[in-house]
Amino acid sequence: MSAQITILAPGLLGGSVAQAVRTHGLARRIVLWARRPETRLALRTQPWCDAVADTPETAVQGSDLVVIAAPVDRIVPLIQQIAAHLAPGALVTDVGSVKGEICRLGHLAVGGHGHFVGAHPMAGSEKTGWAHASAGLFQHRACFVTPLPETDAKATEAIVRFWHDVGCEVTTEHPDKHDEIVAHISHLPQILASTLCAFLAKKDPRWRNHAGGGLRDTTRIAASDPHLWRTILEQNRDEVLRALGGYEDELHALRSSLANRDYLDVVARLERSQAYRREFRPLP
Repeated sequence: MSAQITILAPGLLGGSVAQAVRTHGLARRIVLWARRPETRLALRTQPWCDAVADTPETAVQGSDLVVIAAPVDRIVPLIQQIAAHLAPGALVTDVGSVKGEICRLGHLAVGGHGHFVGAHPMAGSEKTGWAHASAGLFQHRACFVTPLPETDAKATEAIVRFWHDVGCEVTTEHPDKHDEIVAHISHLPQILASTLCAFLAKKDPRWRNHAGGGLRDTTRIAASDPHLWRTILEQNRDEVLRALGGYEDELHALRSSLANRDYLDVVARLERSQAYRREFRPLP
């Protein structure tokens, strides 16, 4: 059990971290900070929070562990803002879905004040905000922990243990490899869902009234916050472009087979996709 855990910018993920920490008894004291005064006021009434600080600097004082749950473009500035106020040896982690630049700059910013070890719990949703948070959000969900080669080994072990204790199934990976992986399995699906809806939006608007389960399932994440995703795509631009290039090749090959009435190839591609989907790890 930690004496104190601080969560900065608790939205869906940060709020869920706080609730999971309280549920599993991982800290004696949970401190939060949010950018908006009205959010801080609302958080003060929550039973999974012991204190709400008015600044990030005061929020982290005395904490063994700091979890930064801000959008990806705000994580490094927050690390830089709090670094000098960390308790000696404090651990800092995050929930950002892009890791390369965050891990390198975060490691430099924390310097001798503590240890930064990046993380990415794959537990997001099209919903946002701490009001949708849940203590069970991380149960059996994949989580990447992304140390650099120079990261302190004991700090990495402690962050792996933390994400395991809130319910995640943890994998360690180099930050750059993580960015390649999530460009394919997370960022590309978001683009496909969003562009499909953008395409259909040009058609007769009455068509949406006939949407069945297939379209609803395929496009659920298109309801996600566009501004949040803009920052993610900006941060992981190169890997996303490579993933898009590979997908465009696959789509072009299917289109060519269909145009050429090569239905054997069409079926072969559908069968490969079916086999891949059937091997997904089941969610609880």
